[in-house]
Amino acid sequence: MSESQHPARLSLTALLEALLFVAAEPVSAAQLAAALEIPAAEVEAGLCDLENNLHGRGLRLLRHGGRVQLTSAPEAAELIERFLGLEATSRLSRAALETLSIIAYQQPVTRPQIEAVRGVNSDGVLKSLLSKGLVQEAGRADGPGRPILYSTTPDFLRHFGLNSLTELPPLDLPEAADNLAGDDVLKG
Repeated sequence: MSESQHPARLSLTALLEALLFVAAEPVSAAQLAAALEIPAAEVEAGLCDLENNLHGRGLRLLRHGGRVQLTSAPEAAELIERFLGLEATSRLSRAALETLSIIAYQQPVTRPQIEAVRGVNSDGVLKSLLSKGLVQEAGRADGPGRPILYSTTPDFLRHFGLNSLTELPPLDLPEAADNLAGDDVLKG
């Protein structure tokens, strides 16, 4: 972007913030780089600066699937819903939370894989999560029947107040470790 095009000499961080503020959906660094006419590496550096500047403020930079979006801080969700007169966010059933957890930690994952972990049919739960926009179809597996692969969406991250999947808590399943140890004894 030439000096004459640089609006009011705003910093790169401020320009990125302005573009993300008006973007209707998540955008890639390449899209931002094209709009600003600068290399994508500079955009990434600017996004890191913006993310640091937003720490402790009412906005967050959400990253998912190579795209970024400016969102309100999850800590302000209740206040924002009340201010806008929105109904409270619908609660997720235990089955929905189980299914969502499996998808979040194992994505992309097929319905049969989900059902193998849960031990029950998951058709209805998957339809519900799809309609809520928390999961999405992410392609097809190469196996027999080419089952649909499911993954989480940016709405999943927003709903749970996460900036990226790396912020998911570590999966600590003592029962699974005990079962694995028992399997080793049987195999030995």
